[in-house]
Amino acid sequence: MRAGFAQIAPAWLDGAETLEKVLDWISRAADESMDLVAFGEGLVPGYPFWPDLTGGAKFESEIQKELFAHYAKHAVDVAGGGLRAAEKLCAQRKIAVYLGVIERATDRSAHSLYASLVYIAPQGGIRSVHRKLCPTYEERLVWSPGDGHGLQVHEVGGFRLGGLNCWENWMPLPRASLYAQGENIHVAVWPGSRRNTHDITRFMAREGRSFVISASGLMHRDWIDTSLPHAATIIEGCDAAGSAWLADGGSCIAGPDGQWLVEPVVEQETLMWAEFDIDSVYRERQNFDPAGHYSRPDVTRLVVDRTRQATAEFEDGDG
Repeated sequence: MRAGFAQIAPAWLDGAETLEKVLDWISRAADESMDLVAFGEGLVPGYPFWPDLTGGAKFESEIQKELFAHYAKHAVDVAGGGLRAAEKLCAQRKIAVYLGVIERATDRSAHSLYASLVYIAPQGGIRSVHRKLCPTYEERLVWSPGDGHGLQVHEVGGFRLGGLNCWENWMPLPRASLYAQGENIHVAVWPGSRRNTHDITRFMAREGRSFVISASGLMHRDWIDTSLPHAATIIEGCDAAGSAWLADGGSCIAGPDGQWLVEPVVEQETLMWAEFDIDSVYRERQNFDPAGHYSRPDVTRLVVDRTRQATAEFEDGDG
């Protein structure tokens, strides 16, 4: 199996233009005979960098309200077919995709937003939408907490794929829920930071005795469209922070022995892949299988609720 990542920048806060770019990079991955390609967290329409740069915690802030409204309008209605073009392309090119999107969830009022990791099968069709369980720090000012519905694995090419968003990868129990389903390729998606991916990617590979793809995005101060709401204020915040890179990438791939197959790549758009051999998984699980012979379900067990959360149930009578 040939699998890897597309480390790209969004057309920041422009959902339609970013999705067109994603389609182009899916085609590039298919041209490289890749079976699976992963993209960064919240790539469509982009990560919410602005709260940290514009006083995001200020209550009743017009800046925050206007930016959120713009963000919501460019978010993806997954259930309403917002990724249909990507589904069609995956079916045509016979490639599997993990894509980070900001989801405007119609089953939760269609106004709150979720950082969702979407899996599109090589036959076409969305097979899971994992809404991030715990938005991190300032993300909580923009994103809503998700649920366990998307803690699923998928069969592709003799492997079982699973994925988590950003700091979820540091949560032992969500990782364990994927191990329990036989995951042997783990996709970790990030907004983009080598400091996040460098250590944990190899650790997860070693712990899970699995292949691990860390897929990150990119974002630079100079790529902020000056026509966006409050763009000048955001750019001023970047300058005050003293770093032009809001997200420097760091995408990488580790094998089941915890060794690098692709070391972290920074500050460039790129498509990288590695050849995955299932025998490598079996070799490393000879002495450690976290959900198999090296587990003690008689002592510790995990209960996972994969119900899609809802705020109401409706019973309509006849007539």
